[in-house]
Amino acid sequence: MKKLLLAVVAAMTLGTGAQAADLGSPRMPIAAAVVAPVFNWSGFYLGAHVGYGWGRTTANNGLIDIPANTHGPLIGGQIGFNYQINQIVLGVEADLALAAVMGRPAANPAIYYRTSALGSLRARAGFAVNRALIYATGGLALHNSLVGQGGTNDRAWRMGWTIGAGVEYALTQNWTAKVEYSYANFGTRTIGNGLCCTARTDIHTVKLGVNYLFSTGPSAVVARY
Repeated sequence: MKKLLLAVVAAMTLGTGAQAADLGSPRMPIAAAVVAPVFNWSGFYLGAHVGYGWGRTTANNGLIDIPANTHGPLIGGQIGFNYQINQIVLGVEADLALAAVMGRPAANPAIYYRTSALGSLRARAGFAVNRALIYATGGLALHNSLVGQGGTNDRAWRMGWTIGAGVEYALTQNWTAKVEYSYANFGTRTIGNGLCCTARTDIHTVKLGVNYLFSTGPSAVVARY
């Protein structure tokens, strides 16, 4: 009987020691994934902008150049589409603005130059850092150009090219704000209506704009450990 009791006590002692050893063993940390939402730039957008333009228009009467610095405000709108691949954002944008970019040559103040409208159709390529997008842009440019002297003027639409860069930031899930610089060159065109022979124009612009994203798509996620 004593031997049986000793055996039971020994078994209970071993079991209690094993449980204590288990409770005292260190636990390994479990990696926890922290999921952070990342803004998605994909989708169509529509917006508006205001800005300022400055440049130079030079007419030539067949003998001499008649240059003038031009400058003035502009206001308009834009529509576009973005597609995001990882941090690369590709897109296309069209814009059109009413403008009053004008000037007169110092050598002949009777002549005046004016750009009444500016537009473009451009590709965009950028790098997104969550809610910030840094991009370059370029494509076709369009302007409505007027050259006048006295009561006679010649107005025409002229195609050219443009290149620029900008920064856009997402204020909310659907609203973004941007600042953009661009340079447009419209080459040389022939002037009619009995005025001088040719005129060439280039324009720099800085724009402040807002866009509404109709769909930003499903938000991407980044896992941090």
